[in-house]
Amino acid sequence: MKVILLSDVKKVGKKGEVKNVADGYAKNFLFPNKLAIQASETAYKHLEKEKEELAIKEEKNRQEALKIKEELEHKVFTFVVKAKDGKVSGAITNIKIAEELNAQGFKIDKKKFVDNEPITTLGESEVKVEIYRGVIGKVKVKLIEEGQ
Repeated sequence: MKVILLSDVKKVGKKGEVKNVADGYAKNFLFPNKLAIQASETAYKHLEKEKEELAIKEEKNRQEALKIKEELEHKVFTFVVKAKDGKVSGAITNIKIAEELNAQGFKIDKKKFVDNEPITTLGESEVKVEIYRGVIGKVKVKLIEEGQ
């Protein structure tokens, strides 16, 4: 029986795919759990419409992410830290940077930072952050010594 998957199903396929499965599997598992619907002309049309809407939404999100990336790359985020002889006591981590970004209106999760180690040196550093799938922005972080 041909079915259209409504969500990802292990060892069967991903959401939106059309798969050929055993009749019993479809009737006893996929349909009752709302994991799939029977493939028909109406279902195909609905699937295509859904894919188009998803593509439009994805492009809109991507454009928003590109705007955020542009804004981030023109700003410098400054942190005042305690330091002795040019060495920072403590470090500026992804969490602190994310908190500062959120305080300034950028909604970026601490888990979205790419290959970033804590910043432990005074001066300016660049941190990469994944704003959206495939859109990676650079955030400039400047550490200055307390009292300067």
